Order: sequence, then C-alpha cells, then structure tokens
Amino acid sequence: MPMRYLHTMVRVKDLEKSMAFYELLGLKEIKRHDSEQGRFSLIFMAAEGQEECPVELTYNWDGDDGLPADGRHFGHLAYEVDDIYALCQTLMDNGVTINRPPRCGHMAFVRSPDNISIELLQKGADLPAQEPWASMENTGHW
Repeated sequence: MPMRYLHTMVRVKDLEKSMAFYELLGLKEIKRHDSEQGRFSLIFMAAEGQEECPVELTYNWDGDDGLPADGRHFGHLAYEVDDIYALCQTLMDNGVTINRPPRCGHMAFVRSPDNISIELLQKGADLPAQEPWASMENTGHW
C-alpha cells in the first residue's frame, strides 16, 4: 500500500521564539492554520526547495503545562495513505492497536512498538463512513 510522508509535528510553548529558532536553521513558514474553536495554531515550516518535508509547530493558545518537559514536545509522524480503511485493517490484522479509528474516513492514529504516535491521513477526499470504523471507540491515547 503506497503512502507518502507528510510531516513531523512538535509542540511549542512560545511560538515566536520557536519560529525564530527554525528560521535561523533556514526554515520558512509555508502554511498556517489557526483554529479559533480549538484555540490552537499549526505553523508548517520547511527549508527552501524541501516544502514537501515540513515540520509542523503546534501552539496551544492557552498554554501547555506539560512543556518544556522533553516528552511533551514530540507529537507525531504523519503519512498520507491511498485507502485509510484498508491500511487500518491490515495493521489491525497484524496486531496493531488502532488508537484513534478512522471514523470520519479521513484520519487515524496508531503507535509504533516504541510508542511513537503515527497519524494516517486519507489521500484526497474523505472516504464515506463505514463500519466497523464509524462506531469504533478510541483506545488509549495517541
């Protein structure tokens, strides 16, 4: 099943300082999403000519008491997949826990054997909701 690497997400405590640091490394802001409802910002930064491999800076407007503990910074790896249901079924058939099932036909989360969170995103339009995914509960955390 083909998949495409999308990004790595890290949480940041001070958005301006973090962006300034990544700019010193040569990264530029290539995309931003501000969620009034969720009270967070996602800033994607990448090196020139490598826009397909960004780092996603996740900033929670109301702060994050877990930061700056090292374990709270790393968020997840993200991959775009051709068929999120088929991949999740393959993973489940091979003993992988689907922590956040693809109920919406768009997004799922699993964890590696080393407890690294992996986000799976459906390529293109969301798939229509279908069972068993639509009614499957979350397991653990992601």
